[in-house]
Amino acid sequence: MRFLADIPDDDILWLDTQAAEQGVSRAELVRRAVAGYRADVSGDAIDNAFGIWRARDDIGDGLKYQRRLRGKRE
Repeated sequence: MRFLADIPDDDILWLDTQAAEQGVSRAELVRRAVAGYRADVSGDAIDNAFGIWRARDDIGDGLKYQRRLRGKRE
């Protein structure tokens, strides 16, 4: 579905810059923003973030990573 929205010129310029940097369309950025806002408002943001670091291979054991960040203060 399509809809019209009035967006200030400076926001459009910012969106265009972000779109160019990310290699996506302005419309895709708006879709992502709406999806992010919806997840935040509905409380799904926490569910969506669960396991987000699962595929990272630069962290290793989560507890060791936390201790390293905290300087091993306990």
